[in-house]
Amino acid sequence: MHAPDFLIADAPLAPRTTLAVGGHAAWLAPCADEGAARAALAFAATRGLPVAVLGGGSNTLVPDEGFPGLVLSPELKGVQVAAAGAGRVVLTVGAGEDWDGLVTRAVGEGWAGLECLAGIPGRVGAAPIQNIGAYGQEVADVCQAVQVLDRRDGQVRWIPAAACGFGYRHSRFKADPEGALVLAVRLELVPGGAPTVRYPQLAEALPAGADLAQARAAVLALRRSKSMVYDPADPNHRSAGSFFVNPVVADAHADRVAARVQALGLGARLPRWPAGEGQSKLSAAWLIERAGFERGVGEGPVGLSTQHTLAVVNRGGARAGQVLRFARRIQAGVQRAFDVALEMEPRILGRG
Repeated sequence: MHAPDFLIADAPLAPRTTLAVGGHAAWLAPCADEGAARAALAFAATRGLPVAVLGGGSNTLVPDEGFPGLVLSPELKGVQVAAAGAGRVVLTVGAGEDWDGLVTRAVGEGWAGLECLAGIPGRVGAAPIQNIGAYGQEVADVCQAVQVLDRRDGQVRWIPAAACGFGYRHSRFKADPEGALVLAVRLELVPGGAPTVRYPQLAEALPAGADLAQARAAVLALRRSKSMVYDPADPNHRSAGSFFVNPVVADAHADRVAARVQALGLGARLPRWPAGEGQSKLSAAWLIERAGFERGVGEGPVGLSTQHTLAVVNRGGARAGQVLRFARRIQAGVQRAFDVALEMEPRILGRG
């Protein structure tokens, strides 16, 4: 089978990620519609090529050796708006739409439900995979269904939110990355609704009775103060955002960590929040700092952001291997200090 005309051979991937590291793909398939996605997958099947998916590249680390198969880039566009019951509005959004652009439109239209997710880079298709969240909101709160192309049987189907396996930065799509390609997402928002103000730092920044636009602006200001808005003028901009997930552990484990904190004389109580029955969520950033990794610390071209301990940044000219080694050094330090395993949030392309 000849390669479809839209495929790009030996395509550099580093420019397609916010970390700006990594090698080339043997083939890159920018797919503007379902037909292109099917053609690309058929080509890969006839050539026996492995397939990986790369969206906006804001939560992905590409290995230095690149990817030896076909990298599929979903670029499906379009936003369809329909009225729903109980004064709701339903948006059906193509996977290739810019996430922050969607949030900006929703806030401008007065549709509540996405305002706290402003400033998150990437595309809409990645939002349910990671169940992105920030400042008191997450995609699972408003997701009605996800349209996928099943890579095993070739069928296109809508997966209702209840069957998406949403959890903290998790979904069935993340658990089975080779199972389905996200084509579109259906979100249910509230016209004229009030902003969601659950996060203490956001509440402190907003006046009483704040509207959606004020909430969005406050979220963007908070993100900028932590170098968590993608801005090429920011020396911390080459990152994948939060590089580590806040760990969720059993309450008994959290108690042991708290006792360890006191025994070390760190002079502060362990931040922890309920995370379901018998579980607590801990602050990865707090643990990293208390394990001895301050903001700005680094190794050559790789380091922690000068504004936020959770962000591992490419200071310029870094290689993917250097990023991984530095991240693993942090994981080892936190494990040694507190017996807590930190999970990396960005996925490594081609490794699940």
